[in-house]
Amino acid sequence: FRGYKSDVGVFPSVLRDGQGNTLSLLVRAKDYFHRETFVLNGETADKLALPERASVSALVGGRVIVSLDEDWIASGTTYQAGSVVALDLAALKKDPGKLAPVLVWTPGPRDALDGIATTNDRLLLSTLHNVSGRILSFAPLPDGSWTATPIDLPQNLAVGVAAADDASNRMFLTAEGFLTPSTLYFGDAAAAKAPEAVKRLPARFDATKEVVEQFEATSTDGTKIPYFVVHRKDLKLDGTTPTLMTAYGGFQLSQTPYYSGTIGKLWLERGGAYVLANIRGGGEFGPAWHEAGLGAKRQIVYDDFAAVAKDLEARGIASPRRLGIFGGSNGGLLMGVEMIQHPELYNAIVIQVPLLDMIRISKIARGASWQGEYGDVNADPAIRAFWEKTSPYQNLRRGAKYPEPYIFTTTKDDRTGPQHARKFAARMEEYGLPFLYYENTEGGHGAGADARQSAVMTAQMMVYFSRKLMD
Repeated sequence: FRGYKSDVGVFPSVLRDGQGNTLSLLVRAKDYFHRETFVLNGETADKLALPERASVSALVGGRVIVSLDEDWIASGTTYQAGSVVALDLAALKKDPGKLAPVLVWTPGPRDALDGIATTNDRLLLSTLHNVSGRILSFAPLPDGSWTATPIDLPQNLAVGVAAADDASNRMFLTAEGFLTPSTLYFGDAAAAKAPEAVKRLPARFDATKEVVEQFEATSTDGTKIPYFVVHRKDLKLDGTTPTLMTAYGGFQLSQTPYYSGTIGKLWLERGGAYVLANIRGGGEFGPAWHEAGLGAKRQIVYDDFAAVAKDLEARGIASPRRLGIFGGSNGGLLMGVEMIQHPELYNAIVIQVPLLDMIRISKIARGASWQGEYGDVNADPAIRAFWEKTSPYQNLRRGAKYPEPYIFTTTKDDRTGPQHARKFAARMEEYGLPFLYYENTEGGHGAGADARQSAVMTAQMMVYFSRKLMD
């Protein structure tokens, strides 16, 4: 089997279930989101009649589990984007061009699929409801339908399946939150008994004085954008709290609560607040949340982030003088756009391993493979026109009053490369604009090649924020 030069890649895999069934697949990834899936039957690779935004995710009890990122009309029924369906393995192998899906799970308006795993005869779905995690155990019935049982875990945390055994129904689950260290649970996917907490990482900061709240900001099109705020219980709503805010907003990646000893020890314990914004472009509310910000529609992602910043000010949680923002990779692009479009909202910006020149993105590292997300400036005039007015590098202005950013990259970044960070800093220097720049010679698309380097990078960022936002 051979793909095309324009493809992201071709990926073989073999799925197995607890009953000894197997399914051999080839996936041709046309871009980050569209794919063709083939089943291997002897010496042939037969294309499955699936939508291009569908993924064969698992095999359990002789049933092939498929997750949908677009609507699928089959046998006169429309299966909603974001749903999970099952296909009979024997029927699929017999006729890959004629598939009869059975619905397993479909999301509500505030739900999203977050992960899929299987045990011997159970399907485990990790889902989000208003950005809080849940796990459901599904049992297949003889008539082809499924029954669902919620797994009893603590609420308002990020949860997931760490490991599952296809020879039994045993499983390890994880749960964590902004104030809750990562905890490992052991249980049986087919049992009514709640999983047992068997191990927890030690607390790295004093969380007794902190509280987590979830609010909503209203974006420019009226959409409600949720965000989490971690802050002192005695927070004064006068805009004086030093606040860090981050988001990602791309590639259908959901940003969920997580435990950070660094943020807790170096920021929360010192009286600061921390904000995680669930802006569009991510997957927090399913495929539509992601698709709202694709290509030339991407301005709404940046509007969402600015709306959260304005909402923090309106609530008295933060103010422009005390608000700092940070993000990396696609999040670094987000930081660059925010700096250009809304310099009045922030006093500190950390731009990490970023994309910043969106006109020439196809010429760096893996840039061409991301055109499914950002659009192709070389083939679509509307995409080019959008990025010409939005791309941070092209829209820096002499004499403008920007916050002094801290720009960080690595020489050996094999994803975005260091070029965009270097160019952006060089242009700021050319224009006489203040900035801080650091380039680590190792580390790839991250904050260092080892724990010591990562600690140095983190320390530099936190010192920068402390000096900018704290008295």
